[in-house]
Amino acid sequence: MTSQAPRSLGVLHLERGLPPGVTPPSPLPGSMLNPTTFNFPIISETVAGAWVENVVRGDPALEPAFIAAARRLVERGAVAISSTCGFSIRHQPAVAASVNVPVVMSSLLFLPTLLRQLPPRGKIAVLTYDSMHCGEDLLGIDDTTERARIVIGGIEGSTFWQDELKRPTPPIDVGAIEADVAACIARLRAEHPAIAAILFECAAFPMVAQAIRRIAKLPIYDITDLCRITMASVC
Repeated sequence: MTSQAPRSLGVLHLERGLPPGVTPPSPLPGSMLNPTTFNFPIISETVAGAWVENVVRGDPALEPAFIAAARRLVERGAVAISSTCGFSIRHQPAVAASVNVPVVMSSLLFLPTLLRQLPPRGKIAVLTYDSMHCGEDLLGIDDTTERARIVIGGIEGSTFWQDELKRPTPPIDVGAIEADVAACIARLRAEHPAIAAILFECAAFPMVAQAIRRIAKLPIYDITDLCRITMASVC
């Protein structure tokens, strides 16, 4: 098949539930699908049947759909694969085994590296869409001493959390995300003064990363950073 967008980042996108013929809203600045977020082309494929609800909860039946969408992206010219949901890390091994390009499904892959960037007493706050489903199986940290340095906070119950579960999914309210993320960080820092860096699990949070950096005055990492590193290695 002739490549439509050579040397592109392929992004696996979740279902949004828009009726046929309805044009989706333009991706917001800082989002994984906005062409100004990166200095390289982006192409995307929707993973059939992958909604926020069942991806966050973890549905192993979605694995073939993730693999099929990733292969379509590679056929179209993707030289690396990522996703619009950090919880899709559950499908990281299967997708990575199915294509011959680097696969970085979630910013959570950053965790082992970030732990080694900080002094031993420094902690990392993982900011997630839903902390109730961000369990040990997603963190990839087996060492108990290292695991003790990770604190997890989520924005479950927020307006954004509720909106993402709707079908169709309404337009994103960036201001609401910023307020919810800032409040979550403030709570975590009050409980854990040793927090020295923040990792955004949610792929929507990069839209507020710059604002949160100014508020928190801490290093903040997200999926877009991992994508840039990965693309720099292959482009």
